[in-house]
Amino acid sequence: MLPVDWRVALDPSVRRIDDGLVLVGGFPLRLLRLTPTGARLLDALDGGAPVPQTATAQQLVRRLLDAGIVHPRPGATSLARSNVTVVIPARDRAPALAGVDGVARVVVVDDGSRDPRLVATAAERGAVVVRHPSSRGPGAARNTGLQHVETDLVAFVDADCEPSDGWLEELLPHFGDDAVVAVAPRITTTIPSSLPGGLQRYESARPALDRGEREAIVRPRSPVPFVPTAALVARRRVLDEVGGFDERLRFGEDVDLVWRLIAAGGTVRYEPRATVAHAARATAGAWVRQRFDYGTSAAPLAQRHGTAVAPLAVSPWSAAVWSLAGLGQPAAGAAVAAGTTGLLAPRLKGLQHPWREAVQLAGKGHLYAGAALADAVRRSWWPLALAAAVGSRRARVGVAAAATVPALVEWRARRPGLGPVRWTALRLLDDVAYGAGVWAGCIRERSWRALRPDLTSWPGRRPPVEPT
Repeated sequence: MLPVDWRVALDPSVRRIDDGLVLVGGFPLRLLRLTPTGARLLDALDGGAPVPQTATAQQLVRRLLDAGIVHPRPGATSLARSNVTVVIPARDRAPALAGVDGVARVVVVDDGSRDPRLVATAAERGAVVVRHPSSRGPGAARNTGLQHVETDLVAFVDADCEPSDGWLEELLPHFGDDAVVAVAPRITTTIPSSLPGGLQRYESARPALDRGEREAIVRPRSPVPFVPTAALVARRRVLDEVGGFDERLRFGEDVDLVWRLIAAGGTVRYEPRATVAHAARATAGAWVRQRFDYGTSAAPLAQRHGTAVAPLAVSPWSAAVWSLAGLGQPAAGAAVAAGTTGLLAPRLKGLQHPWREAVQLAGKGHLYAGAALADAVRRSWWPLALAAAVGSRRARVGVAAAATVPALVEWRARRPGLGPVRWTALRLLDDVAYGAGVWAGCIRERSWRALRPDLTSWPGRRPPVEPT
């Protein structure tokens, strides 16, 4: 049961059609049919009414929360900073110790610093300092910190992060919902002056760890597929149940943990009203290396989580549409796209305007698939795309479009203070560095699973309009 004073808000992307009786939204996209009673309840909730304490209302709201159709607006909470222990992994850096006033305890784990005095200064400010004689990685450092946590909640904060004022007060109310096992703030960036000017502006507009400005439920293949543990608050008990961080992973250990929490049945939420600033890399070389290192995590994550790491997940229909277009057969691709609309419309015959909805759903699906395909070509598959472009003029056109069009669309939306050419070049550098890391990780793991697409079934076996 959600607490008595909780409210919810519809996600801005959700549409209500058929006199408000059908909801279109969530991720994966779905159509939910409401009963008249359910529609009246949603009207009241949308007007700011608290969630009723009846089983029927709670069940409906829980389903909408899990679908990402509504988001919680927690009420007052009895949880305070005194319920939280902060764990800070550090190596060769003095932790900032910002935003930790009033917590039960601060535990700083020195993960084999070359000069232990850098981290040891945290003890002078009241922190408990634990030292690894040699570096064992961030996952092992956090696990060591967990051994010193006695509170119900633990907040992980990296040494190069500075939480904003009130960040915990934005996150803690979510734990009033017993289903929530972890909540993450938005990770913004601080830019060192040593970073070249173009990269400074690029990083300001597109920070490496930023999950965006929209709140979300976290799950693989959703708009927020994971959250970094550079800053994360979680239930101590649940971390024990899933075994903490996988210490074998030097990169991607945070993605792995979050996905295991979700697989165990927990809810992880992203709350961008709370912000934590993360320091960008200080040099161009370190910036490129960071992207490369992130890419190396794809192969071991694919070994553990399968298709959740696939560089492309689209329907076979959409794959056919864009493959035909890329081979210089746009008319044939358009015909396949039209065919999917024709297949979908009869399945929506219970709606007032089935053909109109079929055109919207199929069209948006194909556009999303096109953008996803372009991302895969630029990032994980760029060595193959480059080889194809060298050998085929038709492929060259498609690869050039994948390399430039999405970047230019993003440039127009973000207005980053860079010209379109420099923005596109840096976007490609970002993607190429990450993709090189993916290939390096695959070679190291002797597995190509992280490079395989997942051609999912669509429209799929789920009912086209689900009752609720």
